[in-house]
Amino acid sequence: MHASQRRSAGLGLALASAFAFGGSGVAAKPLIEAGLDPLHVVWLRVTGAALVMLPVAWQHRKLVRERPVLLAGFGLFAVAGVQAFYFASISRIPVGVALLVEYLAPALVLGWVRFVQRKPVTRAAAAGVVLAVGGLACVVEVWAGLSFDAVGLLLALGAACCQVGYFVLSDQGSQDTGDGDTAAEPPHPVGVIAYGLVAGAAVLTVVARPWGMDWTTLGGNAAMNGHQVPAWLLLGWIVLLATVLAYVTGVVSVRLLSPQVAGVVACLEAVIATVLAWVLLGEHLSTPQLVGGCVVLIGAFIAQSSAPRPPSGPVASGPGTPGPRAEGAAGARASAAAGGELSGSPASP
Repeated sequence: MHASQRRSAGLGLALASAFAFGGSGVAAKPLIEAGLDPLHVVWLRVTGAALVMLPVAWQHRKLVRERPVLLAGFGLFAVAGVQAFYFASISRIPVGVALLVEYLAPALVLGWVRFVQRKPVTRAAAAGVVLAVGGLACVVEVWAGLSFDAVGLLLALGAACCQVGYFVLSDQGSQDTGDGDTAAEPPHPVGVIAYGLVAGAAVLTVVARPWGMDWTTLGGNAAMNGHQVPAWLLLGWIVLLATVLAYVTGVVSVRLLSPQVAGVVACLEAVIATVLAWVLLGEHLSTPQLVGGCVVLIGAFIAQSSAPRPPSGPVASGPGTPGPRAEGAAGARASAAAGGELSGSPASP
């Protein structure tokens, strides 16, 4: 495949991933408002996707022996943590606001590097953090006395912190070596996603206790901006499009694009989520909030692109491929911010 064809294919897949991830909150919120607990919706999403990805997990079963810590960390932070906090937050605040708060993760990563690891950061990166924080102040309208639900904002911030935890884990994993002085082969990103979903499903089963869920809700309808939509259709959207398709297309796009380009496209997820929430859920943001959201994304991108990057990341790189991002879910989501990553970010969430 020629370089131009690779780039075009990569951009197309990255856009598909951003659209898929951006729709997760829009599809989940009607289910939550129909009576399902946010944790139950997350469990349905993760468990459904894990079942779909089981054949992939079996194909890469050696990862359980070779990278147990990475798989557990990915499942706990990038899958269970990010999505549980995000879905809980959108039950209280608008989808667009929750996702914009989550996009503080790249700025928070720099805070970890500067104040915990005590490493220097560039002025451009610091400026990106300032922009992101300033934009967030506009998004939550601090001049109005924090007009949004404070608990909802804290939950969205929890999603951002879970992304930071995974980014830090990815950075540590990139230092792994094999026997002697030979660097260990990076784990296959799709395999990491598959086992991350399996691990996340296991954790969420204990936390969410799905046996107490009102399963009859899935047989009914959910209201979406005045229209009735079958609940099972929304669940299929969340599992197949917003999780499986989003993660896989995100990972493949990272292989075809540079981390910087993939990171720019990943930022469109927040824009797409905001527009979809506006059209499908009737969640309107004010002009200052829209301007603040743009500032958050610009600051997040500057902070991300200015951060020091390892030569290759443990998740974004697959055997025989140069390293880049995979949030993709967080597979392709986590990837854009960490440099050898996977992202929503998540995830997605």
